[in-house]
Amino acid sequence: MTIKQSAIALGILAAGAATAASGASISIEAAGVYNTQVNGATEIDFESGDCGSATCSGDYNVVQGTAGGQHAQPHDFPEDNQYLTVPYEQSNGSAALALGTTANYFGLYWGSIDDYNTISFFLDGSQVGSSYSGNDVLPPSGGDQESFDDNRYVNFHFGSEFFDTVSFSSTQYAFESDNHAYATVPEPGTLALLGAGLLGLGMRRRRT
Repeated sequence: MTIKQSAIALGILAAGAATAASGASISIEAAGVYNTQVNGATEIDFESGDCGSATCSGDYNVVQGTAGGQHAQPHDFPEDNQYLTVPYEQSNGSAALALGTTANYFGLYWGSIDDYNTISFFLDGSQVGSSYSGNDVLPPSGGDQESFDDNRYVNFHFGSEFFDTVSFSSTQYAFESDNHAYATVPEPGTLALLGAGLLGLGMRRRRT
């Protein structure tokens, strides 16, 4: 096999390895980070009183402030800040955020993270990866309303898998979140290996 053929094969293997991965890679931003760090992501801050570029359905509301026993303002946000709370009419419910496009990245500021809060992702009605509870994201999730220990910006990276709808559910009051963001981002591992393949191809050309 020539250097050129090896480089091309390396690129194909890289793409295959990325496709084989399933489920989300989850990362947590440092305390005090309130927005996505992904360049070019579409953001929803709920300040318009609705779900912005996306469409919401189910048992939810866009609220501000804190209502005892129902919802709590995410930590360190101003009292007039608007955010999404699920459920709203009942203590056990869910809501869906339809993006109107596909993405492989989603981020949100998750307020007072509880073990009974769950986020899931879907493409054309079929679930992508697993459902992720507060304990999956930031164990142990204690639901503290006034501490960065349980209020953080959370990122879900799906790599080669895509979704078009995000579901939020909670078996108690409530799943509070703000500053949602979604995007299609390249896979770092795939880009690195493809880059190595192209470098090998370049070396081959210089030798001819």
